[in-house]
Amino acid sequence: MYRSHNNGELNATHINNEVTLAGWVQKSRDKGFMIWVDLRDRYGITQLIFDEQRTDKSVFEKAKSLGREFVIQVKGTVIERESKNANMTTGDVEILVSELNILNTALTPPFTIEDETDGGEDIRMKYRYLDIRRNPVKNSLLFRHKVAMEVRKYLSDLDFCEVETPYLIKSTPEGARDFVVPSRMNQGQFYALPQSPQTFKQLLMVGGMDKYFQIVKCFRDEDLRADRQPEFTQIDCEMAFVEQEDILNVFEGLTRHLLKELKGIDVAEFPRMTYDYAMKTYGNDKPDIRFEMKFGELNSVAQHKEFGVFNSAELVVGIAAPSCASYTRKEIDALIDWVKRPQIGASGMVYVKCEEDGTFKSSVDKFYDQDDLKKWAEATNAKAGDMIFVLSGPADKTRSQLSALRMEIATRLGLRNPEVFTPLWVVDFPLLEWDEDSGRYHAMHHPFTSPKPEDMKLIETDPGKVRANAYDMVLNGNEIGGGSIRIHDKDLQSRMFSLLGFSPEQAEDQFGFLMNAFQFGAPPHGGLAFGLDRLVAILGGQETIRDFIAFPKNNSGRDVMIDAPSAIDDNQMKELYIKLDLQ
Repeated sequence: MYRSHNNGELNATHINNEVTLAGWVQKSRDKGFMIWVDLRDRYGITQLIFDEQRTDKSVFEKAKSLGREFVIQVKGTVIERESKNANMTTGDVEILVSELNILNTALTPPFTIEDETDGGEDIRMKYRYLDIRRNPVKNSLLFRHKVAMEVRKYLSDLDFCEVETPYLIKSTPEGARDFVVPSRMNQGQFYALPQSPQTFKQLLMVGGMDKYFQIVKCFRDEDLRADRQPEFTQIDCEMAFVEQEDILNVFEGLTRHLLKELKGIDVAEFPRMTYDYAMKTYGNDKPDIRFEMKFGELNSVAQHKEFGVFNSAELVVGIAAPSCASYTRKEIDALIDWVKRPQIGASGMVYVKCEEDGTFKSSVDKFYDQDDLKKWAEATNAKAGDMIFVLSGPADKTRSQLSALRMEIATRLGLRNPEVFTPLWVVDFPLLEWDEDSGRYHAMHHPFTSPKPEDMKLIETDPGKVRANAYDMVLNGNEIGGGSIRIHDKDLQSRMFSLLGFSPEQAEDQFGFLMNAFQFGAPPHGGLAFGLDRLVAILGGQETIRDFIAFPKNNSGRDVMIDAPSAIDDNQMKELYIKLDLQ
């Protein structure tokens, strides 16, 4: 055997035991008459000692040749360590080595394999297999495993059945572009990689599986803005004979279970918030409620004065930044420059200092008196010592800008504690959204989402006002999951396709298999999908999903380690009947 113990388990109870260990050389310290080597594996580090007086001469000389990341096997005796290290689980002992076997040599790694490394992200992604040896990455992958195991345990205990669905499917319009795969055996035809198992899980409900789940890879060929990957993992779930409340209760329970088992945190309440309220109060549909700074609309108290910028704006809205009245002019200007960046797009910003003595000082003092500014403070719930920041312009755009500013200020003030968890449900989304470019409606979630029963009458007369029987779970300002009650009636699904601009022929071509299934007794059903990558990152105290994926892609969708995507052989192209036109 290569090892009798791992490098994280030996302690004082093993003193005088003969052991065999294997692993990588973390570092070596040669004092001439004594050599210490830190031996690392997934489980920890054990210190080895080679003593000129007690170690065989040939073994001692071989130890001098050890370099960083050499793979070695040693045999020896566990002895008490003279200088104990309380920061190591094995810090009370060391191994007096009697045999040394070099299993493999190693080149000097391009960055240090330490918790705090000198390697930048690009070089670490190129040598990801080395990066995984570092504790932060290793522990992130182990944590991901624990989350997945707890999910499987919780859902299995509720009689959910894990079912695999195909990766080679039919290309259907679900929002983002599909990744397509040419079929050699079916000339000129293509498979698509699934953006989600949506239609398959619905078919499983038609098939009577009742409760389905799957931890599954999904694929979207979209521009990788923010922290996204072209391939990602969902906890995908579906249930039959359920209403919205049934689904919310199950997945509140799952989230509570994960927080309790993995973080030791009890969450008593999952607030419910409508989409309209979230957009009006926080400027987005995934608000971070770990802190306040709710929007205060100021049209009624800021317009109809002599300040033309506000008078011409569709919306004037502000937030109260706590304890920020002490900001210097330089700090305020830095925030104004921040909102004027192209990514945010504001043309400027107004501020009001709420002084401790109850007075107000503003960048628009010549247009507004103290009574006016007091009304601003009341509208934004500003207190003495706070700073009010105000933006104006087109309503949707201004809310989005102020939402970004709210998050930036919270980050600067340290209000986004990664060890505080505040989940909530956002419900009552619009079923449809109008797209000016195409001149038609698009599904807010996807074409299979059911309307709210009480809004069904509006489908013919005012489809833009129909609410969806849909819901998102939000955790710390991130959407971690979303779902809906599905349409299970063929006629209603046909009507939905018509609203989305599909001709009957197009609907039949794209989704005929699902429509046909609905004619054979489809039960009421609904479900939800959690984004596993995002969920794991947030539970792990991070917001970068890349740290929790073994082999991630970069922002261009490239795997720089294996250099993919890449060109393929001309013979393969001929077999697939593909010619490239790169003009």
